[in-house]
Amino acid sequence: MEKISELEIAKMIDHSLLHPTMTDEILKNECIVAEKYNVASVCIKPYAVKMAVELLKDTDVMVGTVIGFPHGSNTTAVKIFETEEAVKEGAVEIDMVVNIGKVLGEDWEYVKDEIRAVQKVCKVNKAALKVIFENDYLEDDKFKIKLCEICSELGVDFVKTSTGYGFTKQSDGSYNYKGATDHDLKLMRKHTTKDVEIKAAGGVRTLEDTLKVRDLGVTRIGATATEAIISKLREETSKNIS
Repeated sequence: MEKISELEIAKMIDHSLLHPTMTDEILKNECIVAEKYNVASVCIKPYAVKMAVELLKDTDVMVGTVIGFPHGSNTTAVKIFETEEAVKEGAVEIDMVVNIGKVLGEDWEYVKDEIRAVQKVCKVNKAALKVIFENDYLEDDKFKIKLCEICSELGVDFVKTSTGYGFTKQSDGSYNYKGATDHDLKLMRKHTTKDVEIKAAGGVRTLEDTLKVRDLGVTRIGATATEAIISKLREETSKNIS
């Protein structure tokens, strides 16, 4: 394994705290985990932003949240309001889901205007904007490429693969998602300007996964398996030292 510091890996991680069944107690405990491993941020459910900001106020861990989550179908006005509320309560990173139906309908003016509107709120409040494509719903690469072009033109901070909740029907009849595939990450890196960073979310669960997407140009991952990733890195580092 290449020599890489724990801090480098930790600062790639947005510790994802978005599952609808997570109670306040779980969210508080997971914020402690985020602080313990000094990750880049927690990406927490919107109602819990204020709580997370208070818990992490004396740390280097940022607080982020989601907008239009998980299906992107809110009106633009609601997404703007959600963003305003989030930044008012202390969120400094905003992960917004595009309107997927509008993307598939190729209503690019709507899509661009909506991203721009949310970006405006983020800029005024010095918050980073990550635009979630939900690639599992976008089978034709042309949609992903166009979104990359729009996000590059607007100069958003990140483009992001998935919510982790974009379930589609599989060949066996079950519902699941692919999340951050190598194909999509290469495509997104190729079709965005160098100033737009890539966030891989959905299926990045191990140190091996993390290093692989890093090699593809990813600078941030959405992960629920933070503890497992860092523990494995410590184990590998210890082996190399001994």
